[in-house]
Amino acid sequence: MDVGARLVRDYEDGAGVGESAPADWPDPGQYLAATLPVWGLAAGSVQAFIAAADRYREAGGIAPIRHRLSPERIAASFSSDRLLRIDGAPVGGFADLSGFFPTFDGWVRTHANYPHHRARLLAALELPADAPREQAEAQIAMIRAEDMEELAAARGAIAVRVRDEAQWRATPQAPAAGAGPLVAVAAREDRRRYTLPVSGTPYQPLQGVRVLDLTRVIAGPVATRALALLGAEVLRVDPPLLPEIPWQYTDTCQGKYSTLLDLRSAGLSWEGLMDSADVLVTGYRPGALERLGLTGRPGLVHARVSAWGFTGPWAGRRGFDSIVQAATGIAVIEGASSVPAALPAQALDHASGYLLAAGIVDGLAARADDGRGRDVRVSLARTATWLLSERGRTPGHPAPAVPGPGTTVTHGRVVSAAPALAEFPDYPFPAPGYGRAEAGWAKKVVPENH
Repeated sequence: MDVGARLVRDYEDGAGVGESAPADWPDPGQYLAATLPVWGLAAGSVQAFIAAADRYREAGGIAPIRHRLSPERIAASFSSDRLLRIDGAPVGGFADLSGFFPTFDGWVRTHANYPHHRARLLAALELPADAPREQAEAQIAMIRAEDMEELAAARGAIAVRVRDEAQWRATPQAPAAGAGPLVAVAAREDRRRYTLPVSGTPYQPLQGVRVLDLTRVIAGPVATRALALLGAEVLRVDPPLLPEIPWQYTDTCQGKYSTLLDLRSAGLSWEGLMDSADVLVTGYRPGALERLGLTGRPGLVHARVSAWGFTGPWAGRRGFDSIVQAATGIAVIEGASSVPAALPAQALDHASGYLLAAGIVDGLAARADDGRGRDVRVSLARTATWLLSERGRTPGHPAPAVPGPGTTVTHGRVVSAAPALAEFPDYPFPAPGYGRAEAGWAKKVVPENH
């Protein structure tokens, strides 16, 4: 059985975990209650990561540990943005120009949390950079939804037409976005001699593994945070001039180090990092890294996450979890054509992150056998396709239950969700100061909350 097929089997085993739960167990789906089977998506992706970690332990001669899937812990982790508190206050998940907007003939969903995305959206609407939400809303209301989608794409902004399932399936991008395995793991021909690190322990089996994280927002950072939980040394690299959303960084950068580096002019600094890295995790659109000359290291496990997949007419488009939900029909299922709604969590992002981490861990174990590099790929649209195709919809579901005590951890002024893996009480350390580590390995910084 190849790696991708094995991960799908692990995922399906986890997705059905509630079917064999003890009789006195609470309904595992109550914490992520939705019309679609979000609990199965969450549990399945976490189980795939757990199973991959167990295979890595076995390959390295490391003693196994006992696992248990905790519905509350998984739900809390998947809903981490809603549980996050800084100085006792919740964070604002979406900016004023991010959300559902009525159009001349339907709805669109926009994403403008980052300043540059906000500026591009206003430019697509031919509005000034300081235009208020009300002016943008009025402008969108006079445009057809599909025209708004194309205007945004042409200006590098992010907006999609809200479609139902049938409308999504009828688009030329749907077949490509939903094709292939949930996790694609492919061996390359390049080789380099590797052995599994000998420093691993049962709870930290990935000690000695070096990971470069070039991702933002949720899916990629969740994947690298999961690797850090198991002992990998993760260095997150951000461009110096591209602003980051502070609370989002705090929520997903636990256990990692953070540095600022311009890859276009980094030269030998970046070359040295790449030559000594085991894993590179990126969220760039197809072709971007190749144009910068940042790929092709022998033996490297290169993991990629995208919104719409790596082929098809939308492969080069930007996207986020909320945008994929809107375009693929999920928003109509969870609400209605007249009033779309969203899943109870950014579940496509979180699930894709754990699936990507699972593929990385299996890729590392396989590389120790043959020295060959691996490409690991997931996409939010492919994850959405699974969610839409799975049985067990519950349109009359109650409101999601709130995870109880023991699902959060406190560090100074920050309260955040505990790890999804219940055997871990916390991450190795909270998110450190943004960009404060040197661009090198084992350059430890004192963890510091925001």
